[in-house]
Amino acid sequence: MWVGIGIAALAVIVYAALSFMAGSPKDAFLMVRYAFPHMRSGNLKLGAPAPDGKLTALNGTDHFQIRQRINGKPLVLIFGSFT
Repeated sequence: MWVGIGIAALAVIVYAALSFMAGSPKDAFLMVRYAFPHMRSGNLKLGAPAPDGKLTALNGTDHFQIRQRINGKPLVLIFGSFT
């Protein structure tokens, strides 16, 4: 019985932490449901070149390939909303 209560308490603590990280309980549920299963899919290795892709420029109309802009320099892509 105490083991079940301990496991339930741990689950509540983990869910509360995920809710805090994700922003809300609904977002925590969606993060667990959709993001976590796909976080480790893929075969990129440390130091491997990034896959080339088409990006939209900040003006919203121009497009360019990643390799056109990096010229051997490091590139950091940030995905998310900061509003």
